[in-house]
Amino acid sequence: MTNTSPKGVALITGASTGIGAIYADRLAKRGYDLILVARNKDRLDTLAARLRLETGRQITTLQADLSDKAGIAKVEAVIHKDPSITMLVNNAGVGSVASILQANVDKMEAMIELNITALTRLTYAAAPAFVERGAGTIINISSVVGIAVEALNGVYSASKSYVLSFGHSLQKDLAEKGVRVQTVLPGATATEFWDVAGYAPQKSSEITMRAEDLVDAALAGLDAGETVTIPGLHEGEAWTRWEQERRDLAPKFRNPKPAARYHVA
Repeated sequence: MTNTSPKGVALITGASTGIGAIYADRLAKRGYDLILVARNKDRLDTLAARLRLETGRQITTLQADLSDKAGIAKVEAVIHKDPSITMLVNNAGVGSVASILQANVDKMEAMIELNITALTRLTYAAAPAFVERGAGTIINISSVVGIAVEALNGVYSASKSYVLSFGHSLQKDLAEKGVRVQTVLPGATATEFWDVAGYAPQKSSEITMRAEDLVDAALAGLDAGETVTIPGLHEGEAWTRWEQERRDLAPKFRNPKPAARYHVA
């Protein structure tokens, strides 16, 4: 039997295909054992078999629907019980291109459950154990539409803005406790996301990045110590400047009276 990896176990959600499957490939090749989480058991098992053969790592699959409370609880239980988990990759998510006048509100609620609730609960499950050990890594997959919020469906954009904001707060709370937090903001990426979102042509657009390149860049950003990684942004200083301006704006909100432009006596 293969020995347990000294790097520990990376738990990856949405791991059966696309970005999640490539994270699985890359992390196994970096020496991590894996727990792969997704709804599609056949795809999970096929990926796990290949990675065991290619890397010799221990690969466990866990079928769970993270848009369902029972599915979330199933994964939470694994995180609580397994002290060998050293990395959490919150990749599972779904999107839409439909406007508020076209989208089904029940589907929007399910999107919130997957993109926000599941990510939050799994992070809350992992963070205390990582803090107790003084080590661990949390990677949350957001999106550039968390900033460019008008680009796609409003609920999808808002859910990814949440992931970015949540990451900032996690970094503030956990950085001095030995826990690394990285928020990754992919742009258009060639995955099945677009089939589900309702805009399949985007998979082969001239602005669409290969999923392999996206993950390799994200991991390079992690290695470099980035807390926010935007693989498609070539002018990295633009993000640094924008983020600093955001932080500089915060103290200016602290006023007991409305601004003069509102003419409140």
